[in-house]
Amino acid sequence: MRVFLFDIDGTMLNSGGAGQAAMENALEAAFGVTAQTEGIPVAGRTDRAITTDMLRFHGIQHTDENWTRFVASYLTYLPQQLAARDGLVLPGVVELLSRLSGRTDCVLGLLTGNFRRGAEMKLTHYDLLHHFRFGGYGDVHHDRDDVAREALSCGRTHLNTVDCEDIWVLGDTPADVKCGRAIGAKVVAVSTGHYSSDDLKPTQPDHLFSDFADVDAVVRALTS
Repeated sequence: MRVFLFDIDGTMLNSGGAGQAAMENALEAAFGVTAQTEGIPVAGRTDRAITTDMLRFHGIQHTDENWTRFVASYLTYLPQQLAARDGLVLPGVVELLSRLSGRTDCVLGLLTGNFRRGAEMKLTHYDLLHHFRFGGYGDVHHDRDDVAREALSCGRTHLNTVDCEDIWVLGDTPADVKCGRAIGAKVVAVSTGHYSSDDLKPTQPDHLFSDFADVDAVVRALTS
């Protein structure tokens, strides 16, 4: 059984900045913060790591109570921001997911830095959630390699057994390539996010695409 672990933002869709905007909304609603957050990288990182840095940047104590307040507020604003912005599913993604999930020798999972509920909201908004059967998420882990290990563990629970040589990670950042290697997976990188093909090439993915528009070529690469 081939297992395909998909990243979300920059790989399958562009939400138009909905996640970042919802985090800024949450800071204001939960803590009265109106100052702009600056200098915190987001691409390839987990929501846990991003949020931890945001709270620190604004001098907010990282307690369980504050964490719960922030996440609850973020998940309230995220659907509003998704609806308000001109996001889109990236080229070829709908057909690629349909073709892979329709095969009896393939199963699709998620490997994303999003909070689990946030990931579900984004994929529901773009009508993609039904393709995925399990996943690793950014609720707990700061390091994306640990998210990959979580996804692998969930896959093994779901399928009883998974051979690393049958796993593919698909993502748009160097961190996606790195975390795929951390679990012994093959990697497809796509330059539809923050990183260009020239940026991604030195990370040595097994395959590198500018986008997934040529679905036949992507499917061949994944299933040959």
